[in-house]
Amino acid sequence: MSAATGHRFVFVGGVHRSGTTLVARWLGEHPAISGFSETGAYEDEGQHLQTVYPVEQAHGGVGRFGFAPESHLTEHSHLVTEPNRGRLMSEWGRYWDLELSVLLEKSPPNLTKTRFFQAMFPDSYFIIVMRHPAAVATATQKWARKIARWFRPHRFVKHWVTCHGTLLADAPSLRHMTVVRYEDLISDPDRELRRLFEFLELDVPPLDHSATGGINEEYFRRWSGNGRNPLKYLYSRAIAARYERDVNRFGYSFADPRPLIAVEELRASLLAGERGSSATSG
Repeated sequence: MSAATGHRFVFVGGVHRSGTTLVARWLGEHPAISGFSETGAYEDEGQHLQTVYPVEQAHGGVGRFGFAPESHLTEHSHLVTEPNRGRLMSEWGRYWDLELSVLLEKSPPNLTKTRFFQAMFPDSYFIIVMRHPAAVATATQKWARKIARWFRPHRFVKHWVTCHGTLLADAPSLRHMTVVRYEDLISDPDRELRRLFEFLELDVPPLDHSATGGINEEYFRRWSGNGRNPLKYLYSRAIAARYERDVNRFGYSFADPRPLIAVEELRASLLAGERGSSATSG
């Protein structure tokens, strides 16, 4: 709990199209958690409800923000001040129910700002949402066609690797951090929510969630051309050859839509700084 406010702060982050909105919505159903809803901001993201730090668009937006060094904020940022802490609390507090003990904020770029938020709110908890980079790249192209004109799939994959490389560097400094993978969440929502509530040291309420399966597999097929597009197949193979080792370090492979390792093994290795790397240059 924050000594100053009596609240526990939870920050959800992950690259776009990873499932951060779904995770935040389901967590927000807990009777002790207050998240953002019906704020009028895009996807009820906290980054758009404050004036302390730049939003993702200032650093290139979807699929690009992680490339900007200034998007990576730590405890050394000049923005870590008492007035800014008070401003964030005031601006976000308009949308939270401050009678509840746990206050949740979700924005994809939180992935690159964990140490900053920990400095601002020392007892912060971080939930990082991961999803297979091939599914993220394909889903992002489908979702943001204007961006797709600027960035080919290999750029989305490079962005995925870059952002998670930043997480790798920061994770050993975090006191409370866990990972939830989209693949696990879709496979067994209640199991994953139970694990997250236990991580947040909250009683587990009755759970009865379901999710549509097969989405990742469909994106994975599109990624490789569905067996009907030889040029797309060759392109995806070239991306795999370039980034396979990078994504392997986070428990994924371009050869399989399923995660390679257990999520607790991934969390432990991240906290120890044993996995991940910065993106390959170029």
